[in-house]
Amino acid sequence: MTAQTTSAQPTPAVPEEARAHTEDLGAFVTASPSSYHAAEEVARRAVAAGFTRIAEGAAWAVLPGGSYVVVRDGSVIAFTVPDAAGPTTGFTIVGAHTDSPSFKLKPKPTTHGAGGWWQAGVEVYGGPLLNSWLDRELELAGRIVTHDGTEHLVRTGPMLRIPQLAVHLDRGVNDNGLTLDKQRHTQPVWGLGDAQSADVLAALAADADVDPATIGGYDVVLADTQQPRTFGAGQALFASGRLDNLLSTHAGLTALLRASSGNGPAAGSTGSTGSTGGARSIQMFAAFDHEEIGSASRSGAAGSFLEEVLVRISTALGATAEERARAFAASLHVSSDVGHAVHPNYPERHDPANHPVAGGGPILKINANQRYATDAHGAAAWSVACATAGVPTQEFVSNNALPCGSTIGPISATRLGIRTVDVGVPILSMHSARELTAVVDPWYLARAMEAVLVR
Repeated sequence: MTAQTTSAQPTPAVPEEARAHTEDLGAFVTASPSSYHAAEEVARRAVAAGFTRIAEGAAWAVLPGGSYVVVRDGSVIAFTVPDAAGPTTGFTIVGAHTDSPSFKLKPKPTTHGAGGWWQAGVEVYGGPLLNSWLDRELELAGRIVTHDGTEHLVRTGPMLRIPQLAVHLDRGVNDNGLTLDKQRHTQPVWGLGDAQSADVLAALAADADVDPATIGGYDVVLADTQQPRTFGAGQALFASGRLDNLLSTHAGLTALLRASSGNGPAAGSTGSTGSTGGARSIQMFAAFDHEEIGSASRSGAAGSFLEEVLVRISTALGATAEERARAFAASLHVSSDVGHAVHPNYPERHDPANHPVAGGGPILKINANQRYATDAHGAAAWSVACATAGVPTQEFVSNNALPCGSTIGPISATRLGIRTVDVGVPILSMHSARELTAVVDPWYLARAMEAVLVR
């Protein structure tokens, strides 16, 4: 009898351009352990590409043909003004957010736990999957501000760990499930000794080379220190911390730098994207802090940052209030955040008809209750952009029985009245300390964003 054989479909080859994009994404994530680091890394890359850094507190001399970048705390906006820009020139904006679910350092952060352990006091930031943060080497990262008002970016490197209770001391954990108290069970250890010798702030001060007594305030989070990496059949998978939402931040920045350089379409694109000089709109990338906790801050999408930048640009171009309203009416905002790929172990948690798959291209996010801002016009614009870039696209809608998350899209749309479409990349393990995507999808997203910017 002849044995029956089955022929499995080979893993599709990953284009070299996609590998290069995702390798650079890994470098971006590594450089960005906090929202403040992410904003500065965006600004650094923009300046290296020829953008001029401007300060909010300075007078702006925004001119047609110029490219600029401005930072507010953990948020950043970069933009290019076309040569022919005038008072009614619209804006094409790709948006994202720089923060990720984590833990934030509390006041009086140095504590002394049982058994001589030094611990750090932290509170939960956003909605992290708590168990995913256990037994990982973590670092402190963010900013400290000294009494003279000087801001210092800090990162300690591997320093802390949230230890899990051994199975011998919790025999039912694998049957009953792991339950973590957000106060008692999430405080990391970082050393051993007497209580008088421990000082978390001294470690931050040493990184900034300042006297601990001069620290007046700090915004510091925990970050996983494991390096991003590709793996799996054909090296087609990519795992990293903070993909939500540094993946979109990196894609948006990449798209803007390519679009504003006049280099034409992103690698692999089948369409023509033109050049900066021929752009019909002001090309902009905006990444906001605090999305994971509702965006209601001076540097969040619900704050004034984007609106003030748009108004200052319009004013520099000589726009009246009437002309600025016309410019906003001609504008488009593509809000990008990661979304849910179908989980192979929990397929029932997804919509039965709309199944976004890893490697299938970016997703168009739709929600009847406007948790996403996509409407018919926005969906059509995204479809055209994906077709122009030669990028596959797919839809995401939630299972009706499960609540839907939200993004910066509805917030900015409500504040500005600019038409907004919500998109993203399908991932697994969202809000885990380490998330998973397909290598090709971040590249696809950047290409589609570039096509939007040069529309």
